[in-house]
Amino acid sequence: MNTIAVIDYGMGNLHSVSKALQHVAPDARVLVTADPKIIAEADRVLVPGVGAMRDCMGEIVRLGFDRIILDAVASGRPMLGVCVGMQVLLQRSEENNGVDCLKVFPGDVKFFGYDLTENGERLKVPHMGWNEVKQTVDHPMWDGIADNDRFYFVHSYYAAGDHPEVVAGTCRYGVDFAAAIARDNIFAAQFHPEKSQHAGLQLLKNFTRWNGRP
Repeated sequence: MNTIAVIDYGMGNLHSVSKALQHVAPDARVLVTADPKIIAEADRVLVPGVGAMRDCMGEIVRLGFDRIILDAVASGRPMLGVCVGMQVLLQRSEENNGVDCLKVFPGDVKFFGYDLTENGERLKVPHMGWNEVKQTVDHPMWDGIADNDRFYFVHSYYAAGDHPEVVAGTCRYGVDFAAAIARDNIFAAQFHPEKSQHAGLQLLKNFTRWNGRP
């Protein structure tokens, strides 16, 4: 049976994402868990995250999930990061005067700022709502999803996209940023697929079938 471990470190939209996974893969075993053994034995691992980066990284380190996540990365099993679960995979966040992250991917997490504008119009921060995602690589996780399809975002900090070799999709909200990053067996998205209707459910369905190869 296809087993998907949704890591529970106390920070994330666990109920919604697990229900969405069960919806798209009714034959899979979806486990919201903090048990290192279950995570180590799962076929696929999902790293969620919402809220402040310092709190998320603090809990990840306190509970020992930094090593668990890095072990899952090294195992070659498919891994999906969502929202702050994407940001924790980067090098460092500007939030709270700087927070070190897991350093799986190159690049930093930056604040949109309070004077964000587009075509002379001031934009609200956080970036909240639907926005188009341009696919920058041909990846199995994009199967069945149209280029420039819309996904749902809620975030004040973003991955700058300074390392195009790992960017899988881009978005614009005052600045261009990485909406998705990917390398080897890891795919991570700034948007919330569980809140993104058809396109988001398709991405989660692709994750339940993906073999971890680009």
